[in-house]
Amino acid sequence: MIRIGIDVGGTFTDLTLLQGTNAIHHKTPSTPKEPARAIETGLREILQLASVTPDQVNWIGHGTTVATNMAIERNGAKTALVTTKGFRDVLEIARQTRPNLYDYRVTRPPALAPRRNRVEVAERLDQDGSILIPLDTKAVTDAGKNFLDAGIEAIAVVFLHSYRNPIHEQQAEEILKSLLPKAFVSCSIKVSPEFREFERTSTTVLNAFVGPKMATYFGDLRNRVIKLGITAEPYIVHSGGGLMTLETAEQIPVSTCLSGPSAGVAAAAVIALKAGFPNVATFDVGGTSTDIGLIINGEIRISAERDVAGYPVRTPSLDISVIGAGGGSLAVVDAAGGLSVGPQSAGAIPGPAAYGNGGKGATLTDANLILGRLDADTGLVDGSTKLDLGAAENAMTEQVAKPLEITLERAAAGVLSVAAANIARAIRSASSERGHDLRDMALIAYGGAGPLVAADVALESGCPVVIVPPAPGTLCARGILMSDPTTSFVETILRSADAEGWQMAKDAFGRMTSLGDIWLNKQTPDNTRHQKKWIIEARYLGQGFEATTMVLPHDTLYTFTERFHKIHAQEHGYDIRSRQIEIVNCRLTATATGFKTGPKVVLPSDKEIQSIGTRKVCFDGETLIETSIYDRSSTGPGHKIYGPAIIIEKTATTVLPPDWAAVVDDYGNLILRITNRDNSV
Repeated sequence: MIRIGIDVGGTFTDLTLLQGTNAIHHKTPSTPKEPARAIETGLREILQLASVTPDQVNWIGHGTTVATNMAIERNGAKTALVTTKGFRDVLEIARQTRPNLYDYRVTRPPALAPRRNRVEVAERLDQDGSILIPLDTKAVTDAGKNFLDAGIEAIAVVFLHSYRNPIHEQQAEEILKSLLPKAFVSCSIKVSPEFREFERTSTTVLNAFVGPKMATYFGDLRNRVIKLGITAEPYIVHSGGGLMTLETAEQIPVSTCLSGPSAGVAAAAVIALKAGFPNVATFDVGGTSTDIGLIINGEIRISAERDVAGYPVRTPSLDISVIGAGGGSLAVVDAAGGLSVGPQSAGAIPGPAAYGNGGKGATLTDANLILGRLDADTGLVDGSTKLDLGAAENAMTEQVAKPLEITLERAAAGVLSVAAANIARAIRSASSERGHDLRDMALIAYGGAGPLVAADVALESGCPVVIVPPAPGTLCARGILMSDPTTSFVETILRSADAEGWQMAKDAFGRMTSLGDIWLNKQTPDNTRHQKKWIIEARYLGQGFEATTMVLPHDTLYTFTERFHKIHAQEHGYDIRSRQIEIVNCRLTATATGFKTGPKVVLPSDKEIQSIGTRKVCFDGETLIETSIYDRSSTGPGHKIYGPAIIIEKTATTVLPPDWAAVVDDYGNLILRITNRDNSV
């Protein structure tokens, strides 16, 4: 069986082809204006590398950040909103929270449906879904005609309390689709059928905004895959880390906003647990950004809401933080002499100065090349991308060394130090705000630049262990092969956690379980592969937002409330046992297991690990140290490598500074630790 996972990144498109238990990893430059073109190119190349014909491919899946990029660049469809009378400006009013309380220059991004394209219509449901005012169908019809004349491409429909009763949104959708058959109509009851008007409206509008272009992208992807001769229908990873069909993704494209990063965290969770580390912080350092996740007891934290380019999105997603720190992050010296690295990036084009494509800015990649951590001849991807040391040195000299009046090496070391500190700060924030101590956890580093800075980030964050999986530069692509199809259902309760409220929650889970069973049976008739998880989002009465609490089938009201108190205390540092608990939302996640592949055990090598050469590397910004170079493909379980050392492989480079060592475990992972005085690890 041949399966292919693809991750479309900002700089590279990564591919992993799994043939039985043998994996082939490949990278090809991304094509941001036509993302599917890079996928087609990568598929051709990896099929040739594997000596496989397209008709032999049984399964294909991919992850993408195309929807996120559309939100960031605000280049989606011309979007309108139809909403309840009196709620036209909910997108502008938003919440009272501010991005930065004292910085008047920081503003919210503009509404994706401008006010002139937002129409109020008479209709009203009460909080229980009973009809107070019937839908004014003539007003909806008039709005649709005006949208047609205005060239509207996408329409969001959001009515007050529609999550209790969908009838008015269904009626409006039918009218609008009949008047604008080519428009993308997005209803909140299908996108985010739950409590909170602003977040529900924001999510539905963003879904409409990205809908038409995402449909074009998915269609282009389908056509290119078929043109290659691959008959398997592609899957896509959603923000929750599971798989869904392209057909589903076309209807709810907003659920793909964290598609690529989620696949990497899902893979990291499986790898870390197999390696014996149930509690880890993950960091994926790519060309443009670093994605950070938290895994506790082998479970990935799920968030019901997150921010996408400044727009709240209310769909289940892995709790991933993103910062602007990657291999292409630009180093800038400000007027006061302060050095910053990122969030601005050189991107895929022109890329870092070292790429030789005309880039003039100094980046983290340039710094690593100057310090000897990267080799100009070896390049980034198995020699296929040579690096220009002279261009990197010129950029670093002009952008950092001269303004700060320091040596080239100290400038490069400073860029590396600032980038590592930025990543470590974000990791500490993600862990400490959830009540977890990094000193009791491990880091798992991946992405093209993750292993390059892994030891530096570990020292900055206070984490004692780093895991570097095999082929870390393509882990997100491999993560797609390590994911199962999943979907979720939600019902808003908004009742006190008393006997009546608990019964309402149980009834809601009963209805969602029936829906989940129908979906699971479509994925596989084998009910031993059906998995369901129950979650309640609850809060103390009077609080503004909720804590997520797992619910077990045999739970009673008492066991649920006890678990909620403990989770609240862990995440916020206190509990209020005398305060009434309010149940807000009930969620059910259904997973069809048995589709994913896990890490394979690697056979031990009977040969001693041998260095393939040496080169001078600078670790402190001043001294060049003769450093051993190792080929990771020649390592096996039980092998130990002592720093200073550089470990190279096709998709990434791992740096072992002095006083560090790496041990290869049974799955081929590099386990990095600081050595003791007797050189033990």
